[in-house]
Amino acid sequence: MVNGVERPLDLLNQSKGKEVMVQLKSGKEFSGTLLAFDIHINVVLDNAKEMEEGEVKKSIGLTFLRGDTIIFISPSGGK
Repeated sequence: MVNGVERPLDLLNQSKGKEVMVQLKSGKEFSGTLLAFDIHINVVLDNAKEMEEGEVKKSIGLTFLRGDTIIFISPSGGK
């Protein structure tokens, strides 16, 4: 066990309420505050922003990202 993480979803649980970066299969990146997720890794982000080369391309606000479109979620986000 490293940093309290035994299972993959433990890391997402620890990231609730924190900034995360999400990379989609389409190549798009989003950052936002992780509000919720389920066993399919569908995620809800608050204050979501579409990112391009580290810069905000578009502010989206509250958004849902479907789990089967996600490549990775980084809890280190942009903060």
